[in-house]
Amino acid sequence: MSEPSAPPLPGTEPPKSVPLAVEQSAIRKYLMSRGSSALADRGFRWLMILCATSIFGIVALIVTELVARSQMTISKFGLHFFFGTAWDPVANNYGALPFIYGTLVSSLVALAIAVPLAIGVAIFLTEMCPGFLRGPLSFMTELLAAIPSVVYGLWAIFVLVPILRNNVNPFLMQVFGWTGLFARPNYGISMFAAGVILAIMILPIISSLTREVMTAVPHTQREAVLALGATRWEMIRMGVLRNARIGIVGSMILGLGRALGETMAVTMVIGNRPEIVKNLLAPAYSMASVIANEFSEAADDTYRSALIEIGLALFIVTIIVNALARLLVWAVTRGAPARVS
Repeated sequence: MSEPSAPPLPGTEPPKSVPLAVEQSAIRKYLMSRGSSALADRGFRWLMILCATSIFGIVALIVTELVARSQMTISKFGLHFFFGTAWDPVANNYGALPFIYGTLVSSLVALAIAVPLAIGVAIFLTEMCPGFLRGPLSFMTELLAAIPSVVYGLWAIFVLVPILRNNVNPFLMQVFGWTGLFARPNYGISMFAAGVILAIMILPIISSLTREVMTAVPHTQREAVLALGATRWEMIRMGVLRNARIGIVGSMILGLGRALGETMAVTMVIGNRPEIVKNLLAPAYSMASVIANEFSEAADDTYRSALIEIGLALFIVTIIVNALARLLVWAVTRGAPARVS
């Protein structure tokens, strides 16, 4: 036996029944609006797919154009072009190895200088910097990324190169001359100067990204390490840097990508000599620099095709370096995400 329904409260009216026709009309309107929403969802989905696939299209267009424009030297020299050391436009004899060597060496020198400095700046701003100094120092660090490349090049010619030639290079030759990496002649214009200016240019990229990653590490991680009796440095090393290592490697990859493709500043200080030498104080050439310097003077079709194939070589080197960097990330993490708790 069902219980009797409770009487309505004083001052209230019992709910009125909704007519069946009105209810059906409301349901019909809801279904119609839902159908239009589903159509909008499908349109949005295909729009996002188009945006994602456009990346593949852009890369495919770049590769197609580079291969098509360099077909003349590809058919003439083949793979020997990437391993040849001669660069003689008069005799139509071309090899890109000196430019690949200069690009890689100057970029690695830049990383060796910039990474420790950038991580140190990020640690200071995140963990040690007083509040009144954090804002101005962060602004000045990020301001370095906004300076045009040609301004860096001019500053390097008139300020950096004389400092290196008169003060830094003699010290390096005296201390590390036995390695063969720092030997005479001391021109100032060299692969080492290109590496230093590249280090200054990629420092704000690596520092800013590293700082963001370190800020994302939970404060409970820091407190837990300190509660176990760790010092401040041990807390930063084990509680912060260890959990931020993937982001730090990613920032290094982005910095390396900037260094590989840099043109104007490197062109102004690297010396522009297509040679492969062990001495970092010797002039050299980079792939971006030779394209910028000689493309406007390339009147011969083979000459122009060789320069475009150097652009293709720069593209391939960038892909290989990024693949190796991803392999490095996997080696550090073994495919597992960083632990944050």
